[in-house]
Amino acid sequence: MDARTPNKSPLYRTPAFPVLLLQLITTLVVAITLWFFRGWIAGYSGLLGGLVAFLPNSYFAFRVYRYSGARSARAIVGELYSGEAGKLILTAVLFIAVWLGVKPLEVAAVFIGYLVVLAVGASALLIVKSFPKH
Repeated sequence: MDARTPNKSPLYRTPAFPVLLLQLITTLVVAITLWFFRGWIAGYSGLLGGLVAFLPNSYFAFRVYRYSGARSARAIVGELYSGEAGKLILTAVLFIAVWLGVKPLEVAAVFIGYLVVLAVGASALLIVKSFPKH
């Protein structure tokens, strides 16, 4: 008998959802702001930088919240490690894809988008704590 219990809750019911939602909104706000003040190349560069942070975080959240319950503790720990490894690999692949596949590109805008969205993720405990419960 498998001790892992699949989580029946959809991703939007997990504690990661408010953080991911705020990261997605932040990605769009950064892209629009850069587009408005620096032009369309900066805008889509910032959008790509934000997505390089957002997509791996979404992958990590999906992996970590796949299981629930005390009987799934071992599976959850395993998902933490594999999810983090996958997140790092996905981040590297996305950065390489952006650098090699997108021309013209404003490098500073890519890093601005990436770092701002990453800062939202670093504030996750504050975000989850202040998000209203359903």
